[in-house]
Amino acid sequence: MDFDKNTPIYIQIMFEIKKRISTGQLGPGEKLPSVRDLADELKVNPNTIVRAYQELEREGITETKRGMGTFVVENDKNSILQMKKTIGKNFAEEFIKKMREAGVSDDEIMNLVKEALNSTK
Repeated sequence: MDFDKNTPIYIQIMFEIKKRISTGQLGPGEKLPSVRDLADELKVNPNTIVRAYQELEREGITETKRGMGTFVVENDKNSILQMKKTIGKNFAEEFIKKMREAGVSDDEIMNLVKEALNSTK
């Protein structure tokens, strides 16, 4: 995973886990990697993983079972749809911000998106 230096790492880890849940790569009841294993894999401090897992639990996305690990909660379809919308909105906002920084007008952005949608069908 390549980290963006402008966003806290724990938030990027949370985002990645949410993305995996919304795409079905992580299913309801599935166990997340241990803090130590994920920290080793991503080459980050274990406290960063702990923070990400705590925040995911606060949001009701995961649950920690003492002595067993952290698991994806049983989400209903509406919460997964909401997660997808949030992820999509974040991607769109970042894209628009970068395009505007590059001097691209809103009309040009819309045309580019339409062209890209048509070319990827």
